[in-house]
Amino acid sequence: MEDTTMTMMHYKGYEAVIEFDEEADIFHGEVINLRDVITFQGSSAMELKQAFADSIEDYLAFCAERGEEPDKPFSGQFVVRAEPILHKAISSAARRAGVSLNKWVVTTLERSIR
Repeated sequence: MEDTTMTMMHYKGYEAVIEFDEEADIFHGEVINLRDVITFQGSSAMELKQAFADSIEDYLAFCAERGEEPDKPFSGQFVVRAEPILHKAISSAARRAGVSLNKWVVTTLERSIR
């Protein structure tokens, strides 16, 4: 059975989930707030922090070399597909609350992650 502990790290607006594999005695990280895949690892907290920063800097340099905009941490917009009956129900709930559908959904999502 694998024994792991997870935590988060942040660098320049990028967020990574960190997992420590006690059996292998190594930290693994993966950036989670963008579509591109960025992973890194280190054998100590200091090494892991440096690997995270280096990975982000390498990613930004790679994008610049190719003349591409790097994938930014999420824009704040996403499309949600729902069954029509659910769409109607949440629209009604928003109207009863006296707010826009967007505001109702954002407020409901914020409450659910606290």
